Amino acid sequence: MDFCLQLHSARKVQTWNNVFQQAVRLGYTQVEGFQELYTTLEAAHNLRSLLDQYDLDMPIGHFDLSELEENLDESLQIAGLLGIHTIFSSGPMHSQPPNSPKDWSLLAQHLECIANILRQKGFHFGWHNQTYEFMPLADGRIPMEIILSEAPTLEWEVDLTSLAKTGADPLEWLEAQGPRITAVHINNSGSDELQDCAGTNIEIPPWRSTLEEKSEAVIYVIKQDDPNNIPHLTDPSLIAM
Repeated sequence: MDFCLQLHSARKVQTWNNVFQQAVRLGYTQVEGFQELYTTLEAAHNLRSLLDQYDLDMPIGHFDLSELEENLDESLQIAGLLGIHTIFSSGPMHSQPPNSPKDWSLLAQHLECIANILRQKGFHFGWHNQTYEFMPLADGRIPMEIILSEAPTLEWEVDLTSLAKTGADPLEWLEAQGPRITAVHINNSGSDELQDCAGTNIEIPPWRSTLEEKSEAVIYVIKQDDPNNIPHLTDPSLIAM
């Protein structure tokens, strides 16, 4: 089980040099990237230098769908430079998601097309969920079910906190869709609970054994919701699992 620091959680810390220094001090050896870190090749080269300076790996990273659609070659050049082998995208957090089964189906088919292209180029591709993928549509269908059924080779980076906030049972999803899960986002609250964006603890039944038994997850990404304060990202050896 490899722990990985979500760099997006530290996006408002003064300098990335400081973030990486503290990450190493806390015991991390891996970090997860996000689009704003590597908007250009020059930025990616600078980031590569920092990774090398602190002996950190970046096995996974988030890329905007629009960036993959419009600048695929450069995006993959950046991913290769940084050592990213699995690319994740997600839906917009603060704008309107698809609102009909047809729209979600079209998105799933589009994601499957991207997954096939990236696989041919030597990369894995997956989806990172928000909360709305678990909200029933007018016909009762669940968007995440549509995505996973109609994009059969798409991987899934499950955000357990977002999933739990919807009232869904995370264990049911882990049992049913475990083989699709290759990475896990964990909100760090320093306990057996997960913490949502409002600071409210959400009790989750023990799930480590289910993930280990049912999923393909090899990377556990530690995140938190105070982007100004990296010390809140606990030493990974102390995280209750």
